[in-house]
Amino acid sequence: MDIAKCLSVIGSLCAGELPLEDGGSQAGAAGAGYRTVELETSHETREDLARTRERTAEDFQACRDAIAERLDHRWGRRALWGQLTVRVRLSRGEEIPEPWATLALLTDELDLWQEPETGRWVALGVAHRDEADETRLLATVTETPPP
Repeated sequence: MDIAKCLSVIGSLCAGELPLEDGGSQAGAAGAGYRTVELETSHETREDLARTRERTAEDFQACRDAIAERLDHRWGRRALWGQLTVRVRLSRGEEIPEPWATLALLTDELDLWQEPETGRWVALGVAHRDEADETRLLATVTETPPP
C-alpha cells in the first residue's frame, strides 16, 4: 500500500466539494455532506479461509496506523472512536446520521480527526465485519460531527 498516495487522496477529500445530496460515486459512497473512499481493497478474501482474511485485516490495520501517525503530525492526536455504542443505538432504533450509521456497521473502530482548516471530520477505518465482503481500508470526510 502506498501511504503517500493514501494521504494525497485524504487531502483531496478534505479540500474538495462534498455532495449536497445522497448518491454513490465511482470512488466510493457519497451523500449529503460526506464522501467515503476505499483507499485499499482486498479482492482475494471474499471466499478465502478466515486466517487469510484475518491476516489481510491486520495488514490493513498496519497501513491505517501508518497513515494515522502521519495525520497525527499534521492535525494533532487522533481520537479513537469505538463503534459498538453506535451499533447499539442503531439497534434500538435511534436515528444516526450518515456517514456514521454506515461506518458503524462496517468497522469496529475509527481513527478520527477534525481537520483544522475546513472543520471537516476525517475518519479512517478498516471494514471487515462482513465475512461475505472484501476487507477495505476506508477514509471518510464529512461535515457532520460524530454522534
